[in-house]
Amino acid sequence: MSHLVGVDTGGTFTDVVLVEGDQVRIYKVPSTPDDPSLAVLEGLAGLLDDGALADARVIHGSTVATNALLERKGARVALVTTAGFEDVIEIGRQARREIYDLAVSKPEPLVPPQRRFGARERLDERGTVITALEEAEVERVARAVAASDAESVAICLLHSYANPAHEHALVRALEDSGFVTASYDVLPEFREYERTSTTAVNAFVGPVMSSYLGKLGERLDPGRVRIMASNGGVVSLDAASRLAVQTILSGPAGGAVGGFEIGRLAGHDHVITFDMGGTSTDVSLCAGELSRTSEAEIGGLPIRVPVIDIHTVGAGGGSIAYRDPGGSLRVGPESAGADPGPICYGRGGAGVTVTDANLFLGRLSPHHFLGGAQELESEGVSAAIERLSAELGLEAVELAEGVVRVANATMERAIRVISLERGFDPRDFTLICFGGAGGLHAVDLARSLGIPRVLVPAGAGTLSALGMLLADPIRDFSRSLLRPLDGFEADELEAVFDALEGLGRQELVAEGFAESSLRFERLADLRYSGQGFELAVSVGSTTDLEDPGPASASRADTLAADFHDAHEARYGYADRGRSVEVVTVRVRAIAVTDKPELTTAVSGDTDASAAVIGSHRLVHDGGRHDGALIDRDLLRPGHEFVGPAVVVEYSTTTLVPPGTACQIDTHLNLVLTP
Repeated sequence: MSHLVGVDTGGTFTDVVLVEGDQVRIYKVPSTPDDPSLAVLEGLAGLLDDGALADARVIHGSTVATNALLERKGARVALVTTAGFEDVIEIGRQARREIYDLAVSKPEPLVPPQRRFGARERLDERGTVITALEEAEVERVARAVAASDAESVAICLLHSYANPAHEHALVRALEDSGFVTASYDVLPEFREYERTSTTAVNAFVGPVMSSYLGKLGERLDPGRVRIMASNGGVVSLDAASRLAVQTILSGPAGGAVGGFEIGRLAGHDHVITFDMGGTSTDVSLCAGELSRTSEAEIGGLPIRVPVIDIHTVGAGGGSIAYRDPGGSLRVGPESAGADPGPICYGRGGAGVTVTDANLFLGRLSPHHFLGGAQELESEGVSAAIERLSAELGLEAVELAEGVVRVANATMERAIRVISLERGFDPRDFTLICFGGAGGLHAVDLARSLGIPRVLVPAGAGTLSALGMLLADPIRDFSRSLLRPLDGFEADELEAVFDALEGLGRQELVAEGFAESSLRFERLADLRYSGQGFELAVSVGSTTDLEDPGPASASRADTLAADFHDAHEARYGYADRGRSVEVVTVRVRAIAVTDKPELTTAVSGDTDASAAVIGSHRLVHDGGRHDGALIDRDLLRPGHEFVGPAVVVEYSTTTLVPPGTACQIDTHLNLVLTP
């Protein structure tokens, strides 16, 4: 386990966590948006010399694919689809996000009309050939694509999820046209729009991701580098290059994995992970397990691949405050980012950010940022807050607290979306807080939502990078069936699961993982006949040496009952006499690997006075308070204190508001009780 490194590139900082035995070291460097690899390599060099770096195992959470999609800076894509379906990618679905906005506009499709090509072929929904794809037609399409200015090709034929033969023929003909993506490899499932969109996204970001990973591979041993995937697992460089769409939520997934694992070790398996960074906040609800979904949307484009269910809002430490045309105070989603960053960084930032407001209110210590390595600039912040407060007709302190409250309101809505709106009571959960800015806001959010406790892990500012080291290699496989549950013959459904498990076993063993380390989770997307959408229901799990038994006829009643229960929990009702349909079956193949063991210690004395390094004045809820300035590195298990206090450490700062109790548990977590 020597030299195990997690790297998370964020909008403001790139975080590096090095685990050597039972020792954990962390390092933060400013991100380099123009070339993220520069910050990654600088961060690695800050903790490892060249010899150690050559032997290191690196798990990397990358925002390259995400940024390429959001900024529309991907490859020029050609789309090949069934003739007559060229415009599916633009037509989309009839649902309108802004029902009452008469001037609403949809995002521009990734592929313009002149680079969409229809192939004369047709399959039915069972994969039976209606119109064969002739060789002459394949050659015609290949010539048309070659004559375009496309750098990448997305192939998505009607019903190819049931029979990929026609797509395979086109792949062979187009493999010299650049980066080629076939929908059967990316998403062998029904729903043409989502499948086309996902395939186009992969073709759009794939070349960018491949180029970026190629640069890393020149400096690092490609065989010792893995990439965090959106599903909470890790994949090889080759897989991340080929299926880059699976890394769209790479960094946030690492945070969710780390937050859930930290909560579980501390005895809390019902947690809400709260990751507030410089540009955004990511939240995820875990009711005993990581919550996953197959539906996501980035930049207004649907992406239908397995992801950890994460809700993201544009509120972070770098979110900029401003007066809107109606005269109200708004915060975000625009962010100061890494360059120039907040005003207090002294790099030329001009707009007041949430971090600046926290510094003005005394919730940050200007002398202890990044462990004292960077002095925060207070004078420029005060001047900018005075200007904005005059523009809004507020006192400076009112303005600063208003900035924090508006940001909190945005983050509170995000937590409500994943909890109350889905039938979960936040009072039954623990808030696991991390990210560089999370500790300054977590207690106020918990108080507003009735969450009984907040847990701030050690090294909270770099927890996403640590979470990547706690993830296993995972591969997801699926197949659309679209058949009534009671229409399967005995063992027929079992055979489908076995085939998908075989694909997972083949891929993971080829990457060098022992068959004895493999575990498989089975799921089925079910719905009532006639419904338009479905719910995922667990069908059990198995290791390579265990047989879960038949999953079809003998278990159909159990599976249907589980679906009824899931439907009632999600939507408040269940029609238990109605026929249930199997839409898609899924297998998650997991290679269970050794993980770093997180430090534990025995609780001792409750007196935390030895960790107090000074006094500190702060503003909270309109009141001015004299609080303690506490060095987290000096806190020990069992220590207790009551706010107001500001707890400083290298990677983050935690605000303990007045009246809030704090206790240090055996894992060195801060456990805060609002």
